[in-house]
Amino acid sequence: MAKDVLLVTGGMGFIGSNFVRFMVKSKQMEVIVLDKLTYAGNPANLKDLIDAGEVRFVKGDICDPKAVDPLVKEADVIVNFAAETHVDRSIHSGLDFALTDTVGTGVLLEAMKKNGADRFIQISTDEVYGEAPGHPSKETDALFPKSPYAASKAGGDRLAWSYYATHGLDVVITRCSNNYGPRQYPEKLIPLMVTNALEGKKLPVYGHGKNTRDWIHVDDHANAIDMLIDLGKAGEIYNIGSGVEKSVLEIAGEVLKELGKPESLIEHVADRPGHVTRHAVDTTKIRREVGWAPERPFERAIKETVGWYRDNPDWWRPIKTGEFRKYYELQYGQAA
Repeated sequence: MAKDVLLVTGGMGFIGSNFVRFMVKSKQMEVIVLDKLTYAGNPANLKDLIDAGEVRFVKGDICDPKAVDPLVKEADVIVNFAAETHVDRSIHSGLDFALTDTVGTGVLLEAMKKNGADRFIQISTDEVYGEAPGHPSKETDALFPKSPYAASKAGGDRLAWSYYATHGLDVVITRCSNNYGPRQYPEKLIPLMVTNALEGKKLPVYGHGKNTRDWIHVDDHANAIDMLIDLGKAGEIYNIGSGVEKSVLEIAGEVLKELGKPESLIEHVADRPGHVTRHAVDTTKIRREVGWAPERPFERAIKETVGWYRDNPDWWRPIKTGEFRKYYELQYGQAA
């Protein structure tokens, strides 16, 4: 599939910016990034590529057709990362999530229907399945999202598929497990654990800390999306995950061990409402149909990730002030 012009929405965020870097490094094409620059959209994530003219940045909201339509008209492929993404925040402001994650996706799809593009990749999440108690979730499993974030992503996921079914748009949907790697906003588990440990602060762990997630390095996720642009089938859903399941306590332990910090820094706090016990996905389909498989072993990749935050305090220290402090105090009942 021709990929002369790639439009990446939410490209200043964690997964989006790492995907942009992956594509710029591996492909010769024009990349346009559309981002609203909310708290998690960091201009520093792509500053070097923008300054070098390798990426064109447009500030705008996917909910705004005036911002979306002209860019979609230019694009051959659209990859939609733009979303409110944090489960914890959605508990406090669920309607904000519904607006961006569901309505914003609809605005993009309407623009594609009107202006054309060869392919639309909707970045969904394994959160849409809810619990995976008996077996890793399969693409054919029912959706039982347990948080407003998960529900809003399920809305965008199903809306995208409906535009394939109703209008014949070339839509591919991905549902990926928990990502980790460089440039992740420090409200998320791994960067929060690393940066708090580096500052000698407590590592907050919800409840008993035995809730498990499948953990995948962001570069493996980026590679999967790249392959799906070429090899994914229209109207299909693809799970993406590593098969490496770790509990919150295990992640905290890995971080503390790598940094040489004591386990006494772990502090159990009140569990959050609707906390999913286990997220895990079956990746048989993408492995069989597309030939993708993760390449980054967890043991090595987590060490590299911890090292990145240890070596780049100038990136995360400014973030852990202002807005972040207010969120942290609201969520954990303690100063950041």
